[in-house]
Amino acid sequence: MRSFSCSILALCGAFYVDTAAPALADTPVTYTEEGQALFRFEVPDFWILRTGGPREIEDTELGDARAVARVIGFRPVTDDAVWMGFVSPAGVGTIQGGVRYLQDIDRFLVKDPTTTSTSDTRIGGLPARVFRGTGHRDGKGVSFTATVIDLPQGRVAIAVAILRDGADPSFADDLNAVFASFRALQ
Repeated sequence: MRSFSCSILALCGAFYVDTAAPALADTPVTYTEEGQALFRFEVPDFWILRTGGPREIEDTELGDARAVARVIGFRPVTDDAVWMGFVSPAGVGTIQGGVRYLQDIDRFLVKDPTTTSTSDTRIGGLPARVFRGTGHRDGKGVSFTATVIDLPQGRVAIAVAILRDGADPSFADDLNAVFASFRALQ
């Protein structure tokens, strides 16, 4: 994301993808592109799943369009204070390329993002880089986690989780379960 700082909300600190144990993630979801399965994960019970195809969003400050890959997003049925989404942008094949992609679309995800920590880890046995931070969305404070996972065959998966200030901290367990269930399919 754009700027770096040292403070982070306690909720974001609880959201740590390395040590996740599966919780309630029960509905398998497969991310496909042009008929090819790229990766899968499990969505927690009682979460709403939405998908959307590739599209362009306009950067109102610069007046140019940004390509956004197919998004699979989900949130709890009972609470819109938490959201998570996955994309796998075509032509982005490295973690560093995924970081550049995030920098291109970050203002559409979180306003005034401040990255508070960055770490390298493994998700589903694959190298990944995790960014945690804070910002604003829809006029409210949020914590976010943006993760770039290095998939086989020159692709990446990008996951973004956004938790509005005051979100129930137990949702971090559900989000961690999603990461624990993540598997590449190539």
